[in-house]
Amino acid sequence: MSTEAMAQQVQHPAGVAVRVERRGHVLIVTLNRPEARNAINLDVMIGVGEALELAEADSNIWVVIITGAGEKSFCAGADLKAAASGELTSDNDRIRRWGFAGYVHHHISKPTIAAVNGFALGGGTEIVLASDLAVAAEHATFGLPEVKRGIYAGAGGAFRLGQQIPKKAAMEVILTGQPITAARALELGLVNRVVPAESVLDAALELAEAICANAPLAVQASKRIANGISAGTVAADDEHWQRNGAEGARLMSSQDAREGMQAFAEKREPVWQGK
Repeated sequence: MSTEAMAQQVQHPAGVAVRVERRGHVLIVTLNRPEARNAINLDVMIGVGEALELAEADSNIWVVIITGAGEKSFCAGADLKAAASGELTSDNDRIRRWGFAGYVHHHISKPTIAAVNGFALGGGTEIVLASDLAVAAEHATFGLPEVKRGIYAGAGGAFRLGQQIPKKAAMEVILTGQPITAARALELGLVNRVVPAESVLDAALELAEAICANAPLAVQASKRIANGISAGTVAADDEHWQRNGAEGARLMSSQDAREGMQAFAEKREPVWQGK
């Protein structure tokens, strides 16, 4: 980045759960719970959502990068303790609008880049799917393992993966719950670059710099057209989200869903009943 792009910490109400840093026209949003594999709790959801609101409102922010703290995990998905307590299904209107991680249906005009510094499973992959571009460390892995727990990829993964990579490859990931490597993700077009671990943020900043070299209003209009964004929503996704919610409500009341989560907590293999 240019010499004017000196790193500057942004005062942010999310506190330690999310770090927000500004480098010139780029806002870097870091999931900052490495001890919990950067899993998403309510503080993270609000922190990321507010960071995107800040980016959209500030005409001097042209690109957003989202990444994870530490070297092992980009995001392990939902914090199961937070989910069990009902924390992630808050009645907070902002949470409903922004979706999982304050991100997955939080449509802003500024381009977003996922800098995947480690494994991105479940909700981590869904954050990547919700991003415009993605850069991954060589050791990163991606996947939607929810079916192994009797649940489903409810933050957009079940329909977005098949929109972004070949259908048969997407169905294998969704139905088997098996992870894929960064190299395979690059081959399928899920990510734009795969780089050594120490270069992930630099590679994301390099992409951001290439975007920032262009006229910002033209970039933002182009993104809205490409993604079908109008007044902060994507009407083409409405039917998918409605189906997602209806199927999820039925599934999450099943015996298998309860068994999957209990087996995970007890560190044993689940016994499926198909009920």
